[in-house]
Amino acid sequence: MSDKMKKTVFLDMGLADYRSVWQKQEELMDGIKARKLKGETTSNYLLFVEHPHVYTLGKSGDSAHMLIDSIQLRAKQAEFVKVDRGGDITYHGPGQLVAYPILDMVNFGLGVKDYVDRLEEVVIQSIGEYGIRGERLAGATGVWLDAMGPKARKICAIGIKCSRFVTMHGFALNVNTDMNYFNYIHPCGFVDKGVTSMTRELGHKLVMGEVKDVVKRKFEELFGMEWE
Repeated sequence: MSDKMKKTVFLDMGLADYRSVWQKQEELMDGIKARKLKGETTSNYLLFVEHPHVYTLGKSGDSAHMLIDSIQLRAKQAEFVKVDRGGDITYHGPGQLVAYPILDMVNFGLGVKDYVDRLEEVVIQSIGEYGIRGERLAGATGVWLDAMGPKARKICAIGIKCSRFVTMHGFALNVNTDMNYFNYIHPCGFVDKGVTSMTRELGHKLVMGEVKDVVKRKFEELFGMEWE
């Protein structure tokens, strides 16, 4: 693929409402698909964001995995949103780095499986720079620690949507996340596995800006992105 096709617009959206960022993703995706239909060169985007407290349920998810009701949600200052990505239920909140690539996969020579593998590798290599060994778990998309052991725990959830080989949604990496919010769900539908964060594994908080720099660099290296 030509370097021109891999040019990517990077946007750090800071702390932003889930629904507004979802709408932004849809607008960007629709624009890419419209250009594809005209046979024009398409753009690529990578959004970084932290969300206020929100639980999102994927289109194949089970609402029974949400363990508190709407009144309790309000007490926790959290939202509940049904979304159009794959996967089950997950939590987003401050201290969690959420990455939303809105890409034309054709520009990167990727199919869906390869794309998800590449997202997992971005996270595995990023946390590896902090001495955390991330792994894949067969049948369970995302990045795990001690994946095959009795203490298997997820550090990053992945859920995407793909239409005409254009992607949206992405991954959520627990950096300095308040892990108490995971107590109110069966994360990603699992009842027998835990969740963790970089802070929990390392025993100290991290500078989010530094983590963002590492993750952005891994996108550049593993996808061949060139920033516009």
